[in-house]
Amino acid sequence: MALELEFLIVGISIVVIARSAGWLVESAARIASRFGVSELLIGLTIVAFGTSAPEFAVSLNAALRGMGNIAIGNVVGSNIFNLCIILGLSSIVRPIKVNEKLVKRDCVFLLLGTVILSSFIFNLSIGRIEGAILFVLLIFYVGYLIRKKESHEDVEIPTDKAKWSDVILLVGGLAGTIGGAHFLVSSSVNIARAAGISEWVIGVTLVAFGTSVPELAVSITAVIKKRYAISAGNLIGSDIFNMFGVVGVAGILAPMSFDIGARVDVFILIGIVGLVMIFMRTGWILSRKEGMLLVLVGVVRWYQLLM
Repeated sequence: MALELEFLIVGISIVVIARSAGWLVESAARIASRFGVSELLIGLTIVAFGTSAPEFAVSLNAALRGMGNIAIGNVVGSNIFNLCIILGLSSIVRPIKVNEKLVKRDCVFLLLGTVILSSFIFNLSIGRIEGAILFVLLIFYVGYLIRKKESHEDVEIPTDKAKWSDVILLVGGLAGTIGGAHFLVSSSVNIARAAGISEWVIGVTLVAFGTSVPELAVSITAVIKKRYAISAGNLIGSDIFNMFGVVGVAGILAPMSFDIGARVDVFILIGIVGLVMIFMRTGWILSRKEGMLLVLVGVVRWYQLLM
């Protein structure tokens, strides 16, 4: 298949995934509201899963097909892209006021998860035991939030009553996300092989960008509307779900192995999480200058990988 056609398929797949994830979030939230599910649980489960649905579908699809580099590269790359490019661009558009609890609780948990993942990646494989550990930690985290009865008032949940059309949108959104993920993985791997680029590099750059489109749209829109908690919280929450949920489930269902380059990028991710925490603690505002530095870090890393 011509390389141009593969790039076209990648582009179409990204659009399909982004749109399908939107349908999935909106319809699922309305259906859950119809059955009396609390906004807290909707925010922690449906909204978190919705923005991370592309990462989940792509990484699971890749893991089941024996493409560990794409599966883990997508998660590590998405987390780097979220924190450097998306969070950085969001704070450039408008400096972000940071919730103190987001840093002291959620960012700390994200840093812990990144360190744990790095210890697994150091062995260049993730099996069922490692996957189970990550998934159990996610359950403990969500359970802690529920037990503390944290309010997610900043998460916009549709208040419209659920309709039968929402069921169709839910099924269509799920099918579109899964189908788009399949073609995104296949074409990305074909591009990598044709261009002589490793699957890890493709996973941590091109695939990661494609699956981060929903977070990009949500965060930029939120910061323009001065909904700072949504902008920053969406990215941190998505990264936590990617780290523990996506890798956890993928590892349980299909043990993975990957290239040595994974070690470098996961250690870079640890540094990025630490840098974001430092920036957020400076006056509890993420400034434009700090945002520019985050974007620069992300761009430089992409340049190193692709050049």
